[in-house]
Amino acid sequence: MISPKRVKEELDHCQRPIYFFDDDVDGLASFLLLYRYKREGKGFPVKVAGGIREDFIPKTQEYDKVFILDIPEVSQSFLDGVGKTTVWVDHHPTHKRKNALIYNPLLENPKAIRPTSLLCYDVVQQDVWVAAAGMVGDWVLDKKLVAKLAKEYPDLLSEKITDPGEALFNSQIGELSKMMNFFLKGSIRDIKKSIAMLTRIESPYELLKQTSESGKRLHKQYLNLNEEYVKLLAQAKKEVKKDHVAFSYKGNLSFTSELSNELLFLHPEKYIIVAREKSGEMRASLRGNNIRDALEKALQEVSGRGGGHPHACGVSIKKEEWKKFLQALCEGKQEG
Repeated sequence: MISPKRVKEELDHCQRPIYFFDDDVDGLASFLLLYRYKREGKGFPVKVAGGIREDFIPKTQEYDKVFILDIPEVSQSFLDGVGKTTVWVDHHPTHKRKNALIYNPLLENPKAIRPTSLLCYDVVQQDVWVAAAGMVGDWVLDKKLVAKLAKEYPDLLSEKITDPGEALFNSQIGELSKMMNFFLKGSIRDIKKSIAMLTRIESPYELLKQTSESGKRLHKQYLNLNEEYVKLLAQAKKEVKKDHVAFSYKGNLSFTSELSNELLFLHPEKYIIVAREKSGEMRASLRGNNIRDALEKALQEVSGRGGGHPHACGVSIKKEEWKKFLQALCEGKQEG
């Protein structure tokens, strides 16, 4: 595993980097941290299932170095074929790979679970509010970073808050995290515009208090998206059962991760299953204690793919097998 210092050296010694990052607030914050330090290159949120594959190679041709941020799946064919240095910063379980410089503490300590945004903050040591938004969005509170945030922006998050859910849903840094997540919704054109504006935001108050034109435009976009989110959350709250909450919907925008997080905060003892129907599949976010174990068992009963962290996973199941999957998943909770 390489060190944060080595990542910074790779960043310093390139002219035009490309950044591939995960399609969530931790991935976006990771990109913003590196880009706002370097002020060069281009970022691409990865929205397709399967991570970085060989067909991503053509996107790298105009760039002299590749940074992969918060993406758990990277094919060896991509690493072998890209033809330039690839720096991979991540916090998902992985193993040493050829042709990649990897900064991932899990390679040396299986208990060293830190969001990628914190790893990128280790590299650049600036924009603490961006790192904190990514961290809280990944349901983590790092005491050292919280202390730094409280010193620089005492109104964004109180050091008295020790529960990640409380930080996410009852603090200003949590509101920032939600905004950043929502800026990854919508058309590719809108997303590119939002990310471009975010790279130029110098203060969190531009977003929270609309103290700049970019902040006003981004905040208006957030309010429009939040209106749809609030409607879906109200519907999901009606689906609470004894040991789980299972909610599904149709729509152009995916709020499954955000809905599942908030429902978990409201019902921490239950399994949370939020799915969006798309292209004949049910694409779901799962939350709950040891839900990955239950997911692995349930996938033995149906055709589907999924995985993630011990208490937070994603999964795609064929629509016609969705009810069977739900039954198998909830039986796994009862057995646990």
